[in-house]
Amino acid sequence: MADRRTAKPRPLTARELAAWQAFVQVMLLAPRVVEGDLLQSSRLNLVEYHVLAYLSEQPTHSLRMSELSALSKFSQSGMTRVVERLSRDGLIEKTRSEVDGRGQVAVLTDAGMERLKDAWPDHLASVRARVMDHFRDLDLEVLTRDLEAVAAACESDSPRRR
Repeated sequence: MADRRTAKPRPLTARELAAWQAFVQVMLLAPRVVEGDLLQSSRLNLVEYHVLAYLSEQPTHSLRMSELSALSKFSQSGMTRVVERLSRDGLIEKTRSEVDGRGQVAVLTDAGMERLKDAWPDHLASVRARVMDHFRDLDLEVLTRDLEAVAAACESDSPRRR
């Protein structure tokens, strides 16, 4: 992005700086503590939990590895390692794509669905207590829209996309 590197930076206002610093703290702390809660209650890390959740949301409980990688914002090689771990634990099966026979598909097993169902209440309680309950008098639709815009801007300039 040439404009960002060549344009003179515009300093953050005091309000912007305070918001940025709070955002950084949340980015660093919230996933760590929510994952700690999840590991303690279900022996799943945050990425593993979300992989199981993404698969559970599909009508066939399956996704191509490339689709799973894109949803999770993980590299293909990183997603392969996660799926291998979950596969060893019997929570996911890897199969060849029936569509073209080339791609790999991750399929949620019955054991994976049970593990997700067991983990869900504690994960929900953690997310609510550690994050959501602190958003008082906040328009969540606006927050969601703005966070999605930040994610889209970051993803479009991500090294994975280049």
